[in-house]
Amino acid sequence: MAKIQTPQPVRGTQDIFGEEQERFQHVVETFEHVRRLYGFKGVEMPVFEPTAVFARSLGETTDVVSKEMYTFEDRGGDSLTLRPEYTAGISRAFLTNGWQQHMPLKLSAHGPIFRYERPQKGRYRQFHQLDAEIIGASEATADVELLCFADQLLQELGIADGVTLQLNTLGDAESRDAWRGALVEHFQAHRKDLSEDSQDRLDRNPLRILDSKERQDRPIADSAPDIDAFLSSEAKEFFAQVTEGLDACGVAWTRNSRLVRGLDYYRHTAFEFVTDRLGAQGTVLAGGRYDGLIETLGGPATPAVGWAAGIERLGMLLTEVPEASMEIAIVPMGDEATVKALSVANQMRKTGFSADIFGSGKFKKRMARANQVGALAAIIIGEDELASGKLQFKNLASGEQTALDVPEIIEKMWELRFSDDLDDLDSELLTLEQDVPAAGEND
Repeated sequence: MAKIQTPQPVRGTQDIFGEEQERFQHVVETFEHVRRLYGFKGVEMPVFEPTAVFARSLGETTDVVSKEMYTFEDRGGDSLTLRPEYTAGISRAFLTNGWQQHMPLKLSAHGPIFRYERPQKGRYRQFHQLDAEIIGASEATADVELLCFADQLLQELGIADGVTLQLNTLGDAESRDAWRGALVEHFQAHRKDLSEDSQDRLDRNPLRILDSKERQDRPIADSAPDIDAFLSSEAKEFFAQVTEGLDACGVAWTRNSRLVRGLDYYRHTAFEFVTDRLGAQGTVLAGGRYDGLIETLGGPATPAVGWAAGIERLGMLLTEVPEASMEIAIVPMGDEATVKALSVANQMRKTGFSADIFGSGKFKKRMARANQVGALAAIIIGEDELASGKLQFKNLASGEQTALDVPEIIEKMWELRFSDDLDDLDSELLTLEQDVPAAGEND
């Protein structure tokens, strides 16, 4: 009989487990926490859309649409595409659901994204993104709020060190068109010296030549005219309001006048948070203002700004990964004790404590496992405990062991958790005290 071959995962996909899953979950939970602080409403989007949503939004000539989308025809003959990014789908939902009545609307989402490209470190064909958008706000304060949101996310993840916010302005429509014309003229004069890819971009998306990684393109791109020479007074004022807002909020930034977004509906602010800790793939979060996008989908002129970040990349940058701890380890001795353990575990969980039953192996090994998972306490159940109704409760930090009934155990656990929380707070306060300068130090 021929051996049955085990199916392998599709190239560019991943099974997330163990420490990687803990990193992934920590990023998502931190994002959910911070988005609530900023008043962003969560939204769940379909994982596929009509192909036209992305073709019209991103442009037929972009690499994403022409080379990277997973597009298929369903049984009804409709062309559908697995989402290669969030913004176009959110813009479609904004129009089809009549969300205009809620403007300005602050939305956040996270989930899988699909792009057919060469898999490499931190890049997959199915990967996951965080996404944040503000739709219906034309003021520079919306751009500032989104950037503060992103900065606080990185701070709370503990990965802000070594990550730099690069900022640019693409100007208003008038400024951008004038700059684009000057770029085309500049690159056309050097066409024969450009890489094949950049020659192709010159015809369909010339701004993208500015961030080309090809060595032969760099001198030509570096000598191209800057956007600043073409900015209208209104565009200059908008950018000044963004930078002043960031300074007021204590968000550090650097100007990168070569940072662009190639699609015509992008306006004003463009930004990337970059690092050198991921090799060539240095961008961990990026976005910009896209005031013209919703019009391409048949809606009215609607200002909007947003950003996206790769969950896997953020997870790779985490230096400390919070371990999944179990507060209570229940150790039953025998079948009857195991039934009792099920009841006790259920009571503990309903009270709000995480609990697990360590029901197999030698007693010493089970207690060792309880320590390994970081449990605060162990509940030991044997014949004597079943007879008396008093269970052995062991504080795993102090080693103290007492016989308690279930209500007493619950009370004891609240004391232990409160004590543990106070220890964490004392540690945080000590860190803050060390960071605060002494009186007169900054005078």
